Amino acid sequence: MRLLVATRSSGKMREIRRILGPVPGLTLLDLDEAGIVPDPAEADLEPYDTFEENALSKARYFHRRSGLATVADDSGIAVDALGGAPGVRSKRFAPDAGTESRGLSGQELDDANNRHLVTRLAGVPDAERTARYVCVAVLVEEGREPVVLRGEAPGRIIDEPRGSGGFGYDPHVLVPGTDRTYAELSPEEKDARSHRGAAFRALAEVLRARADAAREAGR
Repeated sequence: MRLLVATRSSGKMREIRRILGPVPGLTLLDLDEAGIVPDPAEADLEPYDTFEENALSKARYFHRRSGLATVADDSGIAVDALGGAPGVRSKRFAPDAGTESRGLSGQELDDANNRHLVTRLAGVPDAERTARYVCVAVLVEEGREPVVLRGEAPGRIIDEPRGSGGFGYDPHVLVPGTDRTYAELSPEEKDARSHRGAAFRALAEVLRARADAAREAGR
């Protein structure tokens, strides 16, 4: 099976390759490998208020463009003291990030979002800085209903960034039961604990089950 992973985030792609790579018979393609050049329309694929709707929107769009089985995810962090914000707006949280994040990208955008998060939490006690990462992955294929999988991972926000691994908000999110941020975990530890790890491990099980069923049918 050839599976298109609909992201232009190198950080996400690294994590997804680690998790889905061991699935027998699966070939993963990123957007560049599939020959899908960036299009301005991509900036408007996530207008919805839920992770599920946004992930489905992206998966359907890139499935139409490629003709390939496609998985897309929408992910973010929900901070309890902010009423669940930034949530689906996690990538576009900072006011100086530009309209729909067109003004900044990469590490520059991550830094702006993290600064804004810390500013919004000024004066909030440590015990009230609880949060959860959310990832929803959606698989779209021809002739099948979409497969929707959700993963969550708890955390607590800290002011000073720690760690050089991960990306996004990871340096500011403490892992429960440890004194480390998600950016201080090894790749294997992060995959085992993270929201994306949970969602894509569930997808891996779906793909393995299909492969097993296909082998049985072929006997």
